[in-house]
Amino acid sequence: MPILMCFGDSNTHGTPPIVQRGVYARYDAATRWPTRAAALLGPDWDLVEEGLPGRTSCFDDPMMGDHMNAVIGMRIALNSHGPLEYMTIMLGTNDVKTRFGASAERIVAGIAGLVDMALAPDMAARHPGLRILLIAPPPVQELGPLTGEFIGGAAKGAALAGVLGAYAAARGLGFLDAGTVLQTSPIDGVHYAPEGHAALAIAAAKALKSL
Repeated sequence: MPILMCFGDSNTHGTPPIVQRGVYARYDAATRWPTRAAALLGPDWDLVEEGLPGRTSCFDDPMMGDHMNAVIGMRIALNSHGPLEYMTIMLGTNDVKTRFGASAERIVAGIAGLVDMALAPDMAARHPGLRILLIAPPPVQELGPLTGEFIGGAAKGAALAGVLGAYAAARGLGFLDAGTVLQTSPIDGVHYAPEGHAALAIAAAKALKSL
């Protein structure tokens, strides 16, 4: 039974577009893209959902906490689950927040560190033959109740797919530009509508099958 881990932030967790800050919500399993993708892959696939709202590729968040740094979460996840055969990594949305001042190149460098961790000899022994699909999130839109945190984020997000795609090609990893199949919701400019999750599920399942 192939085991797939989807590692990411709130859009992997299934957070719907935010209308009022501070109110927790999550799409059900029938809506979230990881569960939909796993269903498309077939009943013999097992799924591990590792989505944390606020997660960054490599930054300690001064507002939300150091645990938002994916380096912590990735190490825990790799040691908690397995043997994994497939993994998706979709990060970068929170990295374009104004307070991090990160370029697309810096964000991809953070993701590269996660890939290095997952493919290191100790993890390769635990997860032999692990196949990784890197997913570039669609660029944020600077509108809605989250605008103040993402000033300048739209341009950085737009540059991310090209840099991440080049890195994936150089490392021989799978790559999917989610911005080619969906856009963020105009409600908050960050999260996805149900139809966005559906489109991403189809694209991710197709990309995973091609690995």
